[in-house]
Amino acid sequence: MFRKDPPYSTRRRCRIPAPVISPLSALLLIPALAFSAFAQQDAQPVQNVVPQNQSATSNDRLFSILPNFLTLEDAANAPRMTSGDKFKAVARGAFDYGQFIWYGLLSGVSQAENSEPGFHQGAEGYGKRYGAYFADGTIENFAVGAVFPSLFRQDPRFYQSSHGGVLRRLGYAASRIVITRGDSGSAQFNFSEIVGSAVASGISTYAYHPHSDRTIANTASVWGSQVGYDTLSIIFKEFWPDIRRKIYHQKPLAPVSGAASASAAATQ
Repeated sequence: MFRKDPPYSTRRRCRIPAPVISPLSALLLIPALAFSAFAQQDAQPVQNVVPQNQSATSNDRLFSILPNFLTLEDAANAPRMTSGDKFKAVARGAFDYGQFIWYGLLSGVSQAENSEPGFHQGAEGYGKRYGAYFADGTIENFAVGAVFPSLFRQDPRFYQSSHGGVLRRLGYAASRIVITRGDSGSAQFNFSEIVGSAVASGISTYAYHPHSDRTIANTASVWGSQVGYDTLSIIFKEFWPDIRRKIYHQKPLAPVSGAASASAAATQ
């Protein structure tokens, strides 16, 4: 899910018309980000005390439209998510009205640029592009935010920092593409993102995109673009609270309560 999330919903994510980053560059970037993340991990200690009144997700929206439910602000002690919580949270964002608007805009741009000409033009071509964007985003969001986090027992949420200078926060956010929290609270390599986005790229490319796109090289290009976009998306989300407060003159959002919070707290 542009992860998992054009700046949209749950981490995660739709097909990019043009590559944002080459697969080779993405592969070279991953070890560097991992080293940087582990180097600064001591500055981000994970506490195990969980307040009972804190939720597992938020109600935040980017620009009041795009769902940003898996981003938490100042929430080092957020309750652990069960597998059911992960799937519910992703479904909540994947089928949100903001996503349908976003996919409609992307489909219009794609049609105007005649990207993936195998879809052709006209109403039928727009419908095919819309369906492809919706499927791409939904598959990637579930793969990165629910399926693989459940398999690898990892936390799909992004914990916004808000501490330190711009460069430190920039480095922290960028490193989250390769470093995530496990359900236990420990830092782990982000298999959910890297493996999940690769699997989602393969499924979408070979399942319903034009036959001319169904090559290993194109699949790798889509995967590299997705990882690159997800990195930019996470960086944007790190600074989004600052942008939101300046635009809307708001105080930081408090996590909301809900069924996900109750069920997660019960597992502690």
